[in-house]
Amino acid sequence: MKAEWFELWFDTPYYHILYKSRGDEEAQKLIDNLEKHLGFKKDWLFCDMACGKGRHSVYLNSKGYDVIGLDLSPNNVWHAQQSENNRLQFFEHDIREVFRENEFDVMLNLFTSFGYFEEQLENQEAVVAMAKNIKPGGTMVIDYMNSRKAIEDFNTHYEKKVNDILFNIDKKIEKGFIFKKISFSDKGEDFSFEERVKLLFLDDFEMFFKAAGLELVNVYGDYQLESYDEHQSDRMVMVCKKTHLGVNISK
Repeated sequence: MKAEWFELWFDTPYYHILYKSRGDEEAQKLIDNLEKHLGFKKDWLFCDMACGKGRHSVYLNSKGYDVIGLDLSPNNVWHAQQSENNRLQFFEHDIREVFRENEFDVMLNLFTSFGYFEEQLENQEAVVAMAKNIKPGGTMVIDYMNSRKAIEDFNTHYEKKVNDILFNIDKKIEKGFIFKKISFSDKGEDFSFEERVKLLFLDDFEMFFKAAGLELVNVYGDYQLESYDEHQSDRMVMVCKKTHLGVNISK
């Protein structure tokens, strides 16, 4: 079976070079603010779904919490596992599958680590699967781009130089996705990768949450957890509670 674009791109070191500015400080700010607003408890078990190299997981664990990080990329998981301890573990996992049913007090899915699938049903399956991992009464936090503002601020091309590599990024909106073509050369070899993310709006997520037995209790517009504004906010940080079992989704 042909690998999906995110399996290829997220598993290459160039993904992390291009986005290296997404640093620890930003991750720590979000975790600190969520901890304060949601009243994290030390006996809670956290899941960091689509955790990348584990920047949120590692910081959360450093504050005294038990954390399991899950990611589809073997390379990401290998890097993250270098930080493991008896209260922090990382595993390869597909977001569309249930990992451990009714296991976690809090499910985190941060920095638009979602919306990559071709079919809307797969996005729904992912939310349902994540919800099944949460204990009844538990919490899910999904941090997604504000698609409305992304459209209003859209630009079709930019360049970014990182570690002496010049990345050329061409963007377009097509079939409900923001597509990026990322082209660059390194050590005499030319590379090209695709990245795409679904233009999902709050109404879409509310539909996903309803099917998954989740109640949306708050939406924030940035990592300071200020109020969400559809036209001004950069993010949609959505906080849900698991109220019931939801529905079964069949492929």
